[in-house]
Amino acid sequence: KRRIMLGTYVLSAGYYEAYYLKAQKARTLLRQDFERAFARYDFLVSPTSPTVAFPLGDRVDDPLRMYMADLCTIPANLAGIPAISVPCGFAQGLPVGLQLMGPAFSEELLLKVAFAYEQHTEHHTKKPPLLGVKRR
Repeated sequence: KRRIMLGTYVLSAGYYEAYYLKAQKARTLLRQDFERAFARYDFLVSPTSPTVAFPLGDRVDDPLRMYMADLCTIPANLAGIPAISVPCGFAQGLPVGLQLMGPAFSEELLLKVAFAYEQHTEHHTKKPPLLGVKRR
């Protein structure tokens, strides 16, 4: 909600052209960085999130904490490249994700890699204990 409100304000406050051009330049630089990486590697691997998942039922009112949770997925979205997240285990009883990113139009490769990963692991079949779940 805050992101939408901020975006609406920026677009309506006469800053559209300046911010849009800067954002496009930043996006181009990010795309170029990914293109250089994909010239050497078929795909990239990273955590899906820098922290474990939020506990079920927890309300997160801290906008910085919410932003940080998206930190690892933002680059792929900004660069317009495909990415997929697969379960890779648990930390502190909470799920952890593994993100695979590929060059533009490599969705088929990423799906094959994600499927192969799941065929050689059991992380996607495991469920965390639901003890101590906070109810709303």
